[in-house]
Amino acid sequence: MTTTSTPPTTADPAAEPPAGPPKTPFLSRFPGRFRAPAAFLLGAVLLVGVAPLVLSDFRLGLLAKYLCYGIVAVGVSLAWGRGGLLVLGQGVFFGLGGYAMAMHLKLADAAATGETLPDFMLLYGTEGGLPWWWQPFADPAFALVMTVVLPMAVAALLGALVFRRRVKGAYFAILSQALAAALAIWLVGQQATTGGTNGLTDFQGFFGYDLNDPVNLRMVYVIIAVALLLLMAVARQLFVSRYGELLIAVRDSEERVRFLGYNPANVKLVAYVVAAGMAGLAGALFVPAVGIISPALIGIVPSIGFVIGAAVGGRASLVGAVLGAIAVAWAQSTLSDAWPAGWTYLQGLLFVVAVGFLPGGLASLRTVLRRRRTSSDRVGATKGVTT
Repeated sequence: MTTTSTPPTTADPAAEPPAGPPKTPFLSRFPGRFRAPAAFLLGAVLLVGVAPLVLSDFRLGLLAKYLCYGIVAVGVSLAWGRGGLLVLGQGVFFGLGGYAMAMHLKLADAAATGETLPDFMLLYGTEGGLPWWWQPFADPAFALVMTVVLPMAVAALLGALVFRRRVKGAYFAILSQALAAALAIWLVGQQATTGGTNGLTDFQGFFGYDLNDPVNLRMVYVIIAVALLLLMAVARQLFVSRYGELLIAVRDSEERVRFLGYNPANVKLVAYVVAAGMAGLAGALFVPAVGIISPALIGIVPSIGFVIGAAVGGRASLVGAVLGAIAVAWAQSTLSDAWPAGWTYLQGLLFVVAVGFLPGGLASLRTVLRRRRTSSDRVGATKGVTT
């Protein structure tokens, strides 16, 4: 008995074209050690070179405002994304830096017109002259230093009290929000010295430059963009350093780190203080870019907004956190005008969705899809073997 075997069928080359090399992202084509410098250079070209050329003065001013929120997101990514500290009170440090800068600008404007008191104090008829705690901010060097040092000092004091008592999780978040609410209430009550609910506004100059000149406003934008890029570079160095690894270890297993001889309170304190300094610098740069600082910008709702932006973009990813903060700020400016009563609910929904269903934010979406695709391919291969 003879049997005939059919030869294996071969695919027609004309039917299916040969698959080419897989498409890879632009930055993935660089060697590992060159990807971060390439990304940094690309961001510098887009922010400093392209944006001022293609955007109008109005759009560039909005982008400057969004980049200030991006600076805050860099600190949130460090403290929350790497350290697990849910910092819901960054509005405090943002406001401290903003008011420090605004106080100096107000005093400089008053000095340019021959006055000793800012315009709003003249309007309210402040008795006893300039308050003593305003006087040092007439010095530009002191004001610049305090925009960063003052938030860091407050964060160091609060962090030392909180972390050494091992307060963490929801309790730390609630305490941060309480501090933001207390500062906003105090500022509203000091109308004669802080402007009250109106805050400080109507700035004319910025260290000798006229803020009514669009060219100078573009210079302010460039300063903000460069500051964001530099702080991202500093944060990345912290991420890849030994301290960054220790911060992750504290986040994942605090007791083990303590057993190894490290003090987790000090590790968390450094991240908290650095994030506060970044928020303070963002607030200081926000003042000349937007032209106002008020309690409405530093209370509980803005503090939650800072965290939502980082969560949507991806708090563990430095670039994702910054892009998420910029995107949420843009959405707030766009949607709050058309839907003022519902934007707050949408903002809260974004936070719930990001934390509950996509903890890594949009930055992790590609990884999640890749894992699902790989798992589905494995299931399909297993079914093919069994059949």
